[in-house]
Amino acid sequence: MSVKVLLNEDEIPRQWYNLAADLPTPMQPPLGPDGNPVKAEDLAPIFPMNLIEQEVSQQRWIDIPEEILQILYRWRPSPLRRAVFLEKALGTPAKIYYKDEGVSPAGSHKPNTAVPQAWYNKQFGIKSITTETGAGQWGSALAFACALMGLKCKVYMVRISFDQKPFRKMMMNVWGADCVASPSTQTQAGRDILARYPDTPGSLGIAISEAIEEAVTDKTGQTRYSLGSVLNHVLLHQTIIGLEAKKQLQKIGEKKVDVVIGCAGGGSNFAGIAFPFIADKINGADIEIYPVEPTSCPTLTRAPFTYDHGDVAKMTPLLPMHTLGHAFVSPPIHAGGLRYHGMAPLVSQAVVEGLATPKAYDQLHCYDSALLWARTEGYIPAPETSHAITAVIEEAKKAKEEGKEKVILFSWSGHGLMDLVGYANFMAGKLIDYPLPEDELRESLKSIEGLPKAPMVRSGRW
Repeated sequence: MSVKVLLNEDEIPRQWYNLAADLPTPMQPPLGPDGNPVKAEDLAPIFPMNLIEQEVSQQRWIDIPEEILQILYRWRPSPLRRAVFLEKALGTPAKIYYKDEGVSPAGSHKPNTAVPQAWYNKQFGIKSITTETGAGQWGSALAFACALMGLKCKVYMVRISFDQKPFRKMMMNVWGADCVASPSTQTQAGRDILARYPDTPGSLGIAISEAIEEAVTDKTGQTRYSLGSVLNHVLLHQTIIGLEAKKQLQKIGEKKVDVVIGCAGGGSNFAGIAFPFIADKINGADIEIYPVEPTSCPTLTRAPFTYDHGDVAKMTPLLPMHTLGHAFVSPPIHAGGLRYHGMAPLVSQAVVEGLATPKAYDQLHCYDSALLWARTEGYIPAPETSHAITAVIEEAKKAKEEGKEKVILFSWSGHGLMDLVGYANFMAGKLIDYPLPEDELRESLKSIEGLPKAPMVRSGRW
C-alpha cells in the first residue's frame, strides 16, 4: 500500500492548465464603471501587463518559466498521501488521498501563485507589491515570495485575524514584509470605514480596497497590487496541484477518481485541485466535484450569481460571480481564509454549469472533523482545510453505507500550527456556530442593487 506518493523534480508539470479554454459556456467579461467590458489596459495601474495577459488568456496550456520552476522545487512536487488511518477509523472501503500543500515554506498552497506573481512583477520592473490577507496564509506566502525576489511587500490583514493570529504577522515580518491591521488609518478607504464602523472586525473586501488604493496612488508607478485568489491568473497558477495529483495517482495505478474536494473561500485552492479534473468531467468522466464553504459565509450555496465588485470601495471591476454583496462583513469565524464575500468567476461559472456541486458546513462540525483527523492521521489541519475534511468524512461514510470502493481526492490546503488558539477555544467550548441569518444576507445584498445582472447561462449537459 502506498501511504505517500512522490514525484521527482523532473516530473513536475511544466505548464499550467487554463479552464477558461474549455468551459462549455464561456465566462462573461468583467465590466468597468460604465458597464462596458474591461480592456486589458484598464487593469494596468493595478497589475503588471504580463499577468494581465494570463488573466484574459483563452489558451489551454501556459508554460511555467524555468526560473519559477527552480523556486518551486524548494517544496514541489508536493506529496500525495493516503489517509489510511482515517480510513481505518471510519471503517470505509473508500481510498482517501490528499495533496499535502502544508509542506510549502508558508505552510499552505498560497506560494504556488505568490512566487509566479512576484516573479512576473519583478520582470515588469515593479519594486513594491501591496496585498490583503484574511487568515494570514496569503500574506505570509507573498512576503516569502517577495523576499526571494527582493521586492517590498505591504500586507493589509483583516483585523479579526490580525488579533487572533499574531504569529502570521510575525512570519510576514521575518520575511521582511510590513503587516498592518485593516481597516487602517493609512488609506482613505480604511479611514472611511473606521469613521462609520469603529469596532468593525474588518473584511477581505475592506483590506482589498486599502491595498489597491495604496498601489494605484503611488506616483512613482513602481507599485502594483497582488491578489491571492479569485482572479483567473491566480487559479491558473494553482492548477499545478491537481496536475501533480493526476501523475501521482497514475503512478500507483489508480485509473479513476470518483470524488474531488477542496475548501473554497475565494476559489484558488479548490481550483488548484479540481480544475484538471473538471476538464476530465467536461470530456465525459464520471466525477463528483465539491467546493466546500462555511455556513456563515455561504457564497456558493446561498448567494446569487451576478455582477459585483471584489472590494468594499468598489475599486475593482465588476466580476460575474456568486456574491454575498461587497458590503458583506463575515462573522469572525476562525476559518479566516473562507470569509470572502465573492467567489472566483471561473469557479462560479463551473457551479452554474453543474460541473461542481457546493457544500457548506458549520464551524463546530468542522472542528470535530479536524480533531478526528489530527487524532488519526496526526497532522493538525488549518480551520479552512477542516471544511474539506468534513466533506471527505461524509463521502467516506456514504461509501461505507453503499459498500462501494470509491477513490476520494482532496486538497489538504495547509497546516493549522498557527491556528492553535482556535483549537483551544473549540475544546474549551468557547466557539459557536453562526449560520448566516436570512435577514443579514438580505441586508448585505442591498449593496449590489442597481448593479448589472449576470445571466446564468449554461449548456445543460450536467
